[in-house]
Amino acid sequence: MSGRDGRDGKGRILVVDDEAANREALQRILARDGYDVESAASGDQALAALRASPFDLLLTDLKMPRMDGVELLRAARVVAPDVEAILMTAYGTVEVAVEAMKEGAYDFLTKPLKRHELLRAVEKALEKRSLLAENRELRARLREKDRGREGPLGRIIGHSDGLRRVLDVVRQVAPAQATVLITGESGTGKELIAEALHHLSPRAQGPMVKLACAALPETLLESELFGHEAGAFTGATGLRKGRFELADGGTLFLDEVAEMSAATQVKLLRVLQQGEIERVGGSRTLRVDVRIVAATHRDLQAEVKVGRFREDLYWRLHVIRIHLPPLRERIGDVPLLVDHFVRRFAERNGKAIQGVSPEAMDLLSNHAWPGNVRELENTIERAVVLCRGARIVEADLPDPLQARAVPSRVLQFPIGTPLREIERRAILETLREAGGDKALAAHLLGVATRTIYRRLEELRAESEAEPAGRLAGEGADGEGAGDEGE
Repeated sequence: MSGRDGRDGKGRILVVDDEAANREALQRILARDGYDVESAASGDQALAALRASPFDLLLTDLKMPRMDGVELLRAARVVAPDVEAILMTAYGTVEVAVEAMKEGAYDFLTKPLKRHELLRAVEKALEKRSLLAENRELRARLREKDRGREGPLGRIIGHSDGLRRVLDVVRQVAPAQATVLITGESGTGKELIAEALHHLSPRAQGPMVKLACAALPETLLESELFGHEAGAFTGATGLRKGRFELADGGTLFLDEVAEMSAATQVKLLRVLQQGEIERVGGSRTLRVDVRIVAATHRDLQAEVKVGRFREDLYWRLHVIRIHLPPLRERIGDVPLLVDHFVRRFAERNGKAIQGVSPEAMDLLSNHAWPGNVRELENTIERAVVLCRGARIVEADLPDPLQARAVPSRVLQFPIGTPLREIERRAILETLREAGGDKALAAHLLGVATRTIYRRLEELRAESEAEPAGRLAGEGADGEGAGDEGE
């Protein structure tokens, strides 16, 4: 394996430990085994090194001042998402190990380290990284091939009336320069809608830059957004452009924008108002031409009312809103999504799977999908891996789905439940049982089909009620879908 900077060698490793003797010992061991090794004495120094040049592996101590190893892992996932990580500690506990694995650590070593165990763990981590890199490259080629064949909306799967309305709004607003706010629960496909807006816009030839606001602490988020000058803070050894500069002439997607601190919200508001930024630690004003597409799973109006989100920023972001409902409200699209995911994961895993049995499809169609499209995607990937025959059957599905083999067909309401709520639940649950077929739901409820359409529109208007003066196309709450929940 060669270092990612082009130098020959088995791989580039960054060793992080606040004790100099430990750093030097690890450097000697790894260098003798043919690795290109650099070291850092703190989490801040490590992040600066990760920003400055690429590494294949991060080998970090757990107990360090200011930023411990787990916190460093979280930050490293944003700064250098491809780097593998191994955590070292003299305080090994199951709880810490589990937390480290959740944050993406490949392995967990307990001090005092044994040379052969260290080298074996490093070798295995780098092998995994190499395989993942090859897999990502192959998937990127397939995505580009699919995009060329199907267009920017080709990855959005579904045929419901609501989805068609959402895509109509996307096509309508994509050519504009207006800011777009995409709302909906986690896993509904907000990132896919943002990508479609970019690829259908005049900015399609420019960059699309993404930033997960919830993944970074306030100090790092500001630097990621606006960049920094050399010496702006500890570890800032050189000038670094932020996401706004990188997205100049294109689109910047801010995922989970509600997680920004109040101070960062003020600076984002200035960019939206004036189109200007200043790097952290700098005094020079820079002009940027960026279209903002923001997303959140939170109710921003509620966040404004309790003082967690600036009202002026809310209205700047909320020029046009596209709302993606949860998968449970468009259950009729589940078979299409299932078929798409089965074909994709069967090809990826080299399996000749032809589809899903009717019984398994019934279970999938009757599940509430609290994790939305992302949960469905993960469920089908697991089923494909476990499948031993030509079709996915009930036994290939997770236990919680199998436990719902006989779904409840009874609605219960506490005494005093408002009639409008009872009616709403009855309509939505009957539609779910009818697979989204409004004519069948109307027949089951003993009303005219036009009554179902009218009541759905009234319920939609009530749930999506906003102040007067919205722009045309705003608030489209069609049923967005995607092959990857964001």
